[in-house]
Amino acid sequence: MNELVITNARVLTMEGNSLGVRPKADVLIRGGSIEAIADTIDQPVAQRFDASGRVLMPAFVDCHTHACWAGSRLDEWERKLKGASYLELLEAGGGIMSTVRAVRNASREELRDALAVRLDRMKSLGTLTAEVKSGYGLSTESEVKMLEAIAEADGHWPGTVVPTACIGHAKDPDIDDFVRTTIEEILPEITRRFPGITIDAYCEKGSWSLDETLRLFDAALEAGHRVRVHADQFNDLGMIPEAIRRHLVSVDHLEATSPEHLDELAESETFGVMLPICGLHLDDRYANGRRFLDKGGRLAIATNYNPGSAPCCSMPMVVWAAVRHLGLYPDEAIRAATTSPAQLLGLDDRGVISHGLRADLVLLNTTDERELAFEFGLSPVAAVWAVGRRVV
Repeated sequence: MNELVITNARVLTMEGNSLGVRPKADVLIRGGSIEAIADTIDQPVAQRFDASGRVLMPAFVDCHTHACWAGSRLDEWERKLKGASYLELLEAGGGIMSTVRAVRNASREELRDALAVRLDRMKSLGTLTAEVKSGYGLSTESEVKMLEAIAEADGHWPGTVVPTACIGHAKDPDIDDFVRTTIEEILPEITRRFPGITIDAYCEKGSWSLDETLRLFDAALEAGHRVRVHADQFNDLGMIPEAIRRHLVSVDHLEATSPEHLDELAESETFGVMLPICGLHLDDRYANGRRFLDKGGRLAIATNYNPGSAPCCSMPMVVWAAVRHLGLYPDEAIRAATTSPAQLLGLDDRGVISHGLRADLVLLNTTDERELAFEFGLSPVAAVWAVGRRVV
């Protein structure tokens, strides 16, 4: 049974509703779990690691990514920089459908291997739990292929991958009544092959309407799935009241949410997930994290790592952006990047440093956790332990 003591650390336990700071403590890890936290742990163990006063915290939990994809959107991005409109890009075959075509042409192994590279990048930046969505297949065969690739990549990564079937990500314009096809053909096959997997959709003008999204969700709920939704990125279409009524797990994006609907979400048990990298990369529009937290909302932040609107896998960068642009304080952003997203994903064995929990830990290159939200441009990570084994 592997044993390790990390000594002389500033430990963010995350217990209670704060960072739970232990200014100077030792952490004993045994068999991949936290065994004890104390001012000093003197018992003999196989390994000791001196943290030298640096911050030890739970590993990041990235609860919203599209990290499984093929192809590139760089040419499209350069055309946009030179003035091409979104409509012009779509007419030229760009946008999400360009990624869909690349995914359909890729093998399961190619998707798996590309995802594995991205997961390793995420690990190097302190992420050890990553939700990864399908949604670039838009057909039964390709959505299943994506989910199989995600599962295979998980098996070769020291962290945890949580798959989501984002089968309502867009509409294939070449398929008549794509909504019906998704509900009557794709969803039943996903249910058969991946029972209970979370279902997701993008409710927005030009994508799935409110009524279409709710038809899919009602069928998914009836089939025993958890449900999340992309909503209010560009327009508030009224999804939040319906999401609350159906007890959806989360509403993600929220840049365009009306104050009234944001307050309604904050007063519910449904999580709000905010994705500030989209604003950095696209249009300088951000969700109102300050209002949401002040109203009591359950907030998580995430990268939205994808080939188009959020080409960033860094949760430290998300923490920085959340403080700059969502109105969060550093301690709030750290909790929204660790403890809250673990709760959202239903993983009660991580996101907190406490006896018996999983030893997924990050050591920062600083003695003050506020640096995580202050300095940017360099990785703040000194070391990462996955289930007690050092992997960075």
